Amino acid sequence: MTSSQDAPDLLLLTRPGCHLCADARRVLERIGKDLSIDWREQSIEGDADLTSRFGEEIPVLMIDGVQRDFWQLDEARIRRLLEAGWPWLRPDSDRA
Repeated sequence: MTSSQDAPDLLLLTRPGCHLCADARRVLERIGKDLSIDWREQSIEGDADLTSRFGEEIPVLMIDGVQRDFWQLDEARIRRLLEAGWPWLRPDSDRA
């Protein structure tokens, strides 16, 4: 996957036993593979601030620190966001 400093920071907030979180992981695995970008996951369990902010919306996708999606991730929308904000991620772009 890319290690470019210009790559978006994708963070999936989850909690154990969350079936929607499992679905979200699969979405991000496909996107990550297709666009050659990394993503990471963080559980809100044990973090009072994250639980207070996002406890009812898990899973939550943050892109560069901004909440972009929650509950059921919209794969097409996420791809559009990433390709618009980072044009070099588009499949038809010339990657160095």
